[in-house]
Amino acid sequence: MASPSTLSLTSAFPSPSPSSSRRLTASRRATSLVIVAQGKVKKYRQVILTDDIEELGRKGDTLKVRAGFYRNFLLPKGKATLLTPEVLKEMQLEQERIEAEKKRVKEESQQLARVFETIGAFKIPRKGGKGKQIFGSVTAQDVVDIIKSQLNRDVDKRLVTVPEIRETGEYVAEIKLHPDVTARVRLNVYAK
Repeated sequence: MASPSTLSLTSAFPSPSPSSSRRLTASRRATSLVIVAQGKVKKYRQVILTDDIEELGRKGDTLKVRAGFYRNFLLPKGKATLLTPEVLKEMQLEQERIEAEKKRVKEESQQLARVFETIGAFKIPRKGGKGKQIFGSVTAQDVVDIIKSQLNRDVDKRLVTVPEIRETGEYVAEIKLHPDVTARVRLNVYAK
């Protein structure tokens, strides 16, 4: 005689007929979850910075950054773009244009420095006091005004370095026209 557990199993689950077997496997396939392997995920991205970022780099630098940092910070704020051959070529053209502009500015400032040095001394009149002393002093603004009146050239007064002038005589002021070019200008201070 069969055991009670065996009877209940066979009576609860009758053996499937061939047609019901097909339906059962078809319904299993429909409900099953198919997992497709994606391959290795890139953890880093090569990017070119489009803005200066204090702790990361300057505009035009190529960096290797984490994918999440690029996706969540750099890309939404527009501070970087992915490194592609087209973007790389465009950035190189931009760098060449910037270098040509820097070279042109440097040449102009060197030419202006030669003009300042060949002119001689700029004469600055001041109200005189006892002996060689003058009232007040000669400031960077005074030097800028003299250059503007005699050469019709605008120079920023923050770029002019004037020694302390409180007496009549000849002095030398420096004008920083470019980070690499400094012009030395002679000043002749006399009493009216």
